Amino acid sequence: MDLKTDGTIRLIVKANSKSTEIAGFDAERKAYRMNVKEKAEGNKANIAIIKFFSRKYGKRARIVKGLTSREKVIRLE
Repeated sequence: MDLKTDGTIRLIVKANSKSTEIAGFDAERKAYRMNVKEKAEGNKANIAIIKFFSRKYGKRARIVKGLTSREKVIRLE
């Protein structure tokens, strides 16, 4: 997975999936498709996304855009 120079990743999130994983890249939207096992209720899916990227990259991850949207921007710090 490629990070932009500012450390951000664009995502299109599908909650309530079988597993939490990167499902591919959408070239038209220039964003990664991500499946999240947790439901999009009570911020559970957002927390799962943050944990996934923190573990994968060993850095602090936060959602900088799209807290209530399927399209999100994640920043790794």
